[in-house]
Amino acid sequence: MRASGYGGIAYRHVSNTYIALFSHFIPCGVWEAVYIIEGLPRNASDIQPETVHADTQGQSLPVFGLSDLLGFDLLPRIRNWHDLIFYRPGEQSRYQHIDALFGEEVVDWKLIETHWADLLRTAISIRENKLSLVTLLRRLGNHSRKNRLYRAFRELGRAIRTLTLLCYLSEPALREQITAVTNRTEAFHGFADWLMFGGKLIGHNDPDHHEKVVKFNELLANCVIYSNACDITDAANALAAEGHPVDPDDLATVSPYITHSIRRFGNWTLNLTPPEHAPATRLDLEPRVLFATGHG
Repeated sequence: MRASGYGGIAYRHVSNTYIALFSHFIPCGVWEAVYIIEGLPRNASDIQPETVHADTQGQSLPVFGLSDLLGFDLLPRIRNWHDLIFYRPGEQSRYQHIDALFGEEVVDWKLIETHWADLLRTAISIRENKLSLVTLLRRLGNHSRKNRLYRAFRELGRAIRTLTLLCYLSEPALREQITAVTNRTEAFHGFADWLMFGGKLIGHNDPDHHEKVVKFNELLANCVIYSNACDITDAANALAAEGHPVDPDDLATVSPYITHSIRRFGNWTLNLTPPEHAPATRLDLEPRVLFATGHG
């Protein structure tokens, strides 16, 4: 997910544990879908995503196809998705209840089959950091309408995006998941902006300086999120220890993006000495307290 500003975009990948995994600084005006895949091979953390969410600019037909080859699901929140084309798997394909969703366009499976080995080689090269997707699409884009490899990626993307849209329509839980994850990411952007000392404007026209400011800001945000999560855990454990019931629905609404308890302009010190007592990182709640059994 993105966080825009003046002169560039800090493109962040936020995990479902609320923290930012990594980011990179990209210029304004580019189609951001390319940088979703461009950034994933750089992720050196233990968390390797199998599902990636994004907004409208985080998707395109070639990126849908490439994401499938790279082994992750691309689930964007697409604006005006009802205007997109649903592609038929064959000219004779007809459906009893949902046929009105589909146009007359058909996926060119023959083109995908012809270039399947090339598609796989390209995906492997990108995963192994041997080839930049940005460079690849720029080269293909010179004659994108005539380039058969680009067209093969596009045809595969047409099939994958159609399946994704059908799942989006048929699964309410999936729609809720996409909305919740993208809202959480937007909340991280707001939280990180709140911790950006001196405002969001970066006063140097130096890409390396931009990268440092963005990454230091995210490191600080992740540290505060961890501290808030420990405080929430201590509070929930204390309530359970005192015999108070802890409603899981109430607990699920508590986000670690809490600002009212943080002295943003207080004294910030770096202390690398390990604490005497390890912080509580697990909820110590009785099963009957957290998950009601249904008995009165």
